[in-house]
Amino acid sequence: MERLSVVPKPLHSIDPKECDQRQIYKLMTGIIVPRPVALVSTVDRNGQANLAPFSFFAGVGSNPPTVLFCPVVRRPSAPNDMPSREMRKDTLRNVEETEEFVVNVVSENIADAANATAAEVPPDVDEFVLSGLTPMASEAVRAPRVAESPAQMECKLLQVIYTGKEPGAGVIVLGEVVRFHIQESLFEDFRVDPGALDAVGRMAGNTWVRTRDRFEKIRPK
Repeated sequence: MERLSVVPKPLHSIDPKECDQRQIYKLMTGIIVPRPVALVSTVDRNGQANLAPFSFFAGVGSNPPTVLFCPVVRRPSAPNDMPSREMRKDTLRNVEETEEFVVNVVSENIADAANATAAEVPPDVDEFVLSGLTPMASEAVRAPRVAESPAQMECKLLQVIYTGKEPGAGVIVLGEVVRFHIQESLFEDFRVDPGALDAVGRMAGNTWVRTRDRFEKIRPK
């Protein structure tokens, strides 16, 4: 392969320990792009549904099929304590209580509704009603799926990992996928049509991104 000719450009070096947490959050969401959106549905111990989007989301492995998403700690906790119930987002509290959740893929036609579920509302507010999305019974977990989503993954909790106790600290939620649901028109021989899936992602700030501009590269052997 021909060696690329690169002209070095000036770099700005940043020590995160010398910055405010919000500054580092803005920096990370500007660099780690595009990020797929997990619209996560859960229920609390009383059966109250919750729905919220998370863009720190990824697949982990296929045997067992595992995914992760990352809520954040909202307020500081007492020294040596785990974040209190009030510091944990509704989704995280529900997952820790029920050990179940559903990841719903966000296509462009439900992007506005998914964005509406990001509103900070009391736990007794049903984001399905707030967003206009339709709850649909799952097969292996109690949390409902989003009927309008082109693909859904029912998950059982594997592990919750707290990276810290201060505001902005991440919480890694690992779940094993126990059921996949994919619209038939998108699925053939375990391949998913990316154009028909029409997934969207997040950039920095309020910017979202479509996945319609694609190109292929053959992996070297």
